[in-house]
Amino acid sequence: MTRPNFVVFMPDQLRADALGAFGNPQASTPHLDALAARGTRFSQAYVQHPVCSPSRASILTGWYPHTAGHRTLTHLLKPDEPNLLRILKEAGYQVVWAGMRGDTFAPGATEQSVDAYGFSTLPTVAYGGDYPDGVWSRLFYRGPVPDDGRTDPDEAAVRTAEDWLANPPAEPWVLFLPMVAPHCPFQAEEPWYSLHDRDAVPAPVAPGAPGGEPGFMAAIRERYELGEVTEEQWREVAATYYGMVSRLDDQLGRVMSAVERTGAADNTVTLFFADHGEYLGDFGLIEKWPSAMHDCVTRDPLVIAGPGIGQGGHCEEMVEMIDVLPTVLELAGVEAPHRHFGRSLVPQLTDPATPHRAFAFTEGGFTVEEEGQMERAAFPYDRKSGLQHDAPDLVGKAFAVRDRDWTYVWRLYEQPELYARGEDPHERTSLAGTPEHAPVQQRMQDALLRWLATTSDVIPFKTDPRLPQVDLPAPTPARTA
Repeated sequence: MTRPNFVVFMPDQLRADALGAFGNPQASTPHLDALAARGTRFSQAYVQHPVCSPSRASILTGWYPHTAGHRTLTHLLKPDEPNLLRILKEAGYQVVWAGMRGDTFAPGATEQSVDAYGFSTLPTVAYGGDYPDGVWSRLFYRGPVPDDGRTDPDEAAVRTAEDWLANPPAEPWVLFLPMVAPHCPFQAEEPWYSLHDRDAVPAPVAPGAPGGEPGFMAAIRERYELGEVTEEQWREVAATYYGMVSRLDDQLGRVMSAVERTGAADNTVTLFFADHGEYLGDFGLIEKWPSAMHDCVTRDPLVIAGPGIGQGGHCEEMVEMIDVLPTVLELAGVEAPHRHFGRSLVPQLTDPATPHRAFAFTEGGFTVEEEGQMERAAFPYDRKSGLQHDAPDLVGKAFAVRDRDWTYVWRLYEQPELYARGEDPHERTSLAGTPEHAPVQQRMQDALLRWLATTSDVIPFKTDPRLPQVDLPAPTPARTA
């Protein structure tokens, strides 16, 4: 059987519930919805870290962030570490990275992992710029931007992908598209900016009981002065975000059309997923946080479509994003050269009801002793990074374990949390510490401990000789007078 090609389309900071295929009636995402209709969507897929780089490293290695210390924005995949793109390249795939976004590889690793990288069409403008006065800048909101022919990095990456697909190499190939949108700043040109009716956008989820939420939530609201944000302002931010998602969806459609024009669509698997989500006003918060474990930040919109994959599939099994690596490798007929913790989703691509995992795990945060290694950022991230350094206990290590019914969060410096997912889908009211829920809490805590014990490290496949040849001179005997 011919090995399939792969298109990996990875937005940044995309909530699963911002897409029509994942149940949002206000969303305008026809191309993603069509992709889901001809493939399988996974409604209970969870990232292993709530922040960009650690999550991407986890997805590409099949390792949890704690397994090899990929827990920050500046500790990336090294040339001597395995990753999905490199594995496919070494197995004979032509691997192309369209664009320059990713925040994934340390120096030297990109050259080892892909055959081509960057832009054929260069961006003419970067993301960001000046912000409106007042609280808008603390909402990471810029609003409408000119539609004057400018080419931002995402548009340049999509044009690069279209250019490359106009004359692709002999199969098999991999086209990797890590996008920026809908990562903040929240901004869009027309027609995307005005596409969504502000009045139709639902109000954000209200904060839960103050005594049960982790301390970073109130601290962010205070540091960012978010208490003064009106519901209309939250709706404006959300509608602009949805516009960014619709623009991203249009770009996905263009890439899918370009694949069709190659004549290779019947032998191409497309994977669509994000690295994490976004608060978007829920709980009175914006953006994300290194120890945030809420569903809106950690649930991922994973969709897989292509040859041999059932159409219109909906898998409700618990899935971890580290499962992407073994899934792609099994479809490609390639063995992983390293021990990893992912589990292939190929059985679920033909029968979505096939059992998969009992639990999905997410982790993040730091110890207070790691304060000096936390990020230091300029405006508009200055207050966020400043808070981490001023009160490192607020970004303490946190571990979440989910099954179909419960979410349990263990925090190093704070009380644990327990949420009944069916009755409390937004995880607003913690039931931790209540006598009637003690058995559930103990069961989830035991699952968390077993997971940490079995995934804390990996023994490398490559062995070392116990008595290697050492090329040094022999010691010279001391001379006596």
